[in-house]
Amino acid sequence: MAKPVLFVLSAPSGAGKSTLIHRVRISLPDLFYSVSCTTRPPRKGEADSVDYHFINRDLFIQMIERGDFLEWKEVHGSLYGTPIQPIQSALRGGRRCIMDIDVKGATDVFSRIKESIGIFIMPPDLQTLENRLIQRGADSEDSIRLRLQNAREEIEFATLFSYKIVNDNLDRAVRDLIDIILLESCPMDKP
Repeated sequence: MAKPVLFVLSAPSGAGKSTLIHRVRISLPDLFYSVSCTTRPPRKGEADSVDYHFINRDLFIQMIERGDFLEWKEVHGSLYGTPIQPIQSALRGGRRCIMDIDVKGATDVFSRIKESIGIFIMPPDLQTLENRLIQRGADSEDSIRLRLQNAREEIEFATLFSYKIVNDNLDRAVRDLIDIILLESCPMDKP
């Protein structure tokens, strides 16, 4: 049986976090996925309580005041936060957990859950990242510019993460992520 570990996955917007997590969860169905809350509207194809808990700003503020979040941040003009209770329950239940958050939120998690494992997903380059954002068709031109500007800053945080995966080949990136999860959650002591 795997040991309970929290994996903190972070990357610039458009680097492929959601796609990687989706594929990894097919291969590792026992992996608990932490669904974050956000005040942004759903993108095409996103489902409430599957991709995010889509909530209004007033409820989000109430959750902050009650201390319901492991971390929360304002990113790209919307609020994002990770409810703490589901993660605590999954870890206490002996499950491996994975979360998908921005780099600043990840630093908060690292400070609160010291044994968490950070994995940073790198785009092959900024041009590829821009192409992915455009092809996604979910963002305005201004939003894409902001996301690219933020990506440059976020990539500088990659050194804070235990692992880096360049997502230039999806199948290889999925295998790399699965390998990291299996290695870090192996019940035997690591050398």
